[in-house]
Parts: sequence; C-alpha cells; structure tokens
Amino acid sequence: MIIARSPLRITLGGGGTDLPSYYREHEGMLIAAAIDKYVYINLHKTFVTDMIIKYSSIERVQTLEQVQHPIIRETLRLLNVPLQGLEITSMADIPAGTGLGSSGSFTTGMLKALHCLQKNIIHPRELAEQACYIELDVLKEPIGKQDQYIAAFGGLTCFKFKKNDEVEAWPLRVDPETLYNLEDNLLLFFTGYSRSASDVLKDQDQKSKVKDADMTANLHFVKELGLESQKALESGDLNNFAHLMNVHWEHKKKRSGKMSNSKIDDCYELARKNGALGGKLIGAGGGGFLMFYAEDRVRLRKAMHETGLEEVRFRFDFEGTKVVV
Repeated sequence: MIIARSPLRITLGGGGTDLPSYYREHEGMLIAAAIDKYVYINLHKTFVTDMIIKYSSIERVQTLEQVQHPIIRETLRLLNVPLQGLEITSMADIPAGTGLGSSGSFTTGMLKALHCLQKNIIHPRELAEQACYIELDVLKEPIGKQDQYIAAFGGLTCFKFKKNDEVEAWPLRVDPETLYNLEDNLLLFFTGYSRSASDVLKDQDQKSKVKDADMTANLHFVKELGLESQKALESGDLNNFAHLMNVHWEHKKKRSGKMSNSKIDDCYELARKNGALGGKLIGAGGGGFLMFYAEDRVRLRKAMHETGLEEVRFRFDFEGTKVVV
C-alpha cells in the first residue's frame, strides 16, 4: 500500500498572475503558503483483473480509455502505469471547489504516489511541471501554475512565472516571530459556496488573451501588490500586509462579475467591523473561503459564527507533497 498526501494552499499576494495568458506576456509573481489540510491518494494492489477507482464516484475499468476521471486517466497515461489489479482511492480534508487549490494538490498527489509505485525519485520542480502539463496542456484547463507548485514545494514560497514558461521558486524570508504571528492571526471561514475555478478563471483568461486593457492593468497592479506584500512580510509589517490584502480584494472583484456576491460582500464588511484588519476571498472567486488577518481573533470568530460561517483552523505545511506510507 502507498499513501501520498499533498497540501492545499492559500495565496498571500499576487494571485492571478500565474495564468499563461498573462505571464507569457508580462511575467507573473505571487506568494503562496501550503497549509496542513491535505488531499490523500491511496494505491493498493489487489487480486482482481479490473482497476478500481474510488473518489466521489466509483469506477471499475479494464482499459485506460474507460477511466472517467480526467486527471487520474492522464496521470496513468503519462507514467504508463499497468492497470491490472490496481486500486486507487482519494480523500480530502476540504471539499473540492473551495478555492484552496485542490485540483493541483490532487494531481501532484496522484503523480507522487504513481512515481513511488514505479520506484522513481522525483524532484518537487519536476513533479509540479508534470502536474501543470496534465492540467494545462493535456486537459486545457484555463488555470494557473501556483497550485501545483506550492503543493509540490510546500512552505511559504515566492514564485516568478517567466515568459518562457520557466518558474523560479524561493522561500519567503520571514523571521520566526513574524511566521508565528502570521499563522496565529490568519483565519479561514467557509462561505458555504463551492464552484469550479475554471468557470471563474475563464473570463480572466479570455480577456488576457485578447489583451484587454483593463484586465492587463488590473493584473499589473495585483503583481505589484504581491511584491509589496513580500516586502511587508519579510520586514515583519503585518498590519501593512493586512492592508494590502484588502486592496487586493477590491481589485480582484473588478476582474469578473462572478468573483463575489451579496452574501460574501456582507460577510466581508461585517468582518472588517469586527476585528479584521484586512482580508480577501481565497482562490479564483465566486465561493470557497474568506481569509482575514485579525487584530481581534475572538471578536472576529464570534461575528463570523453568528452569520453561520464555519472556521477551518490551520497551520503551515513545510513538507510539500510526500509519501507517508
């Protein structure tokens, strides 16, 4: 039996500049953090001739083309894995479609487990590139590269997405006190809405491809906010980081009418009046998790609880995608 786990993520600055439609023209930059909420992939050899796949559905197949789950099908194809007698099961701490990069984590987790099955050693960079190849090039999803990279690398990591498709990665240089305060004061609350990231990102992707001036200017500004967020975090100025989160959210909402809704806006404003210095919706938008940097955690938690929003407490993950069994 092989069990691989792959962390979910939050974005700390520059989100949206990791889509090829933007970075191939202008370069992208963002900061992401892996958290201790995971996608788990379990591989098990059985004595039956079929391959069994269990996720939100159950498949029992004999050929690769019969596999309905696109990511599982294409990871098996890429690594040329024999299907006979293989059982694949996936589980996750957080549901898909909630803005924490579950698809990228799922893909890196699948690849890591299959490489282990084949006794291959793979570097996190190569793991991330293979995951990006499957999701962006093979499946043609209109998404970015941050989810696959932060899942593979873990930690609090800065990424530069270059015009030639290369990705530079280096750790965010924060001192221990800043790290602990950041971890303690960032709070996640589930809005109750799930959605497909591809649906929300499609607007941004299409506008970037036709060089829409407003979209390009918006992403330029967000990239600068990412650089400013890096400076604020590395200097320990968490109040300024919280302010930049708020500015980021206001600009993020302008990218698409699908980015927010009245309930999310109301919850955001309530949080700002009850101990949140800044915040934003995590991921592509349209649902998922609101993240706040709290000045008064007790007051903020009480206000969000009274609106019916459930908190998910987390710590940072510094191991990235790994085989645990």
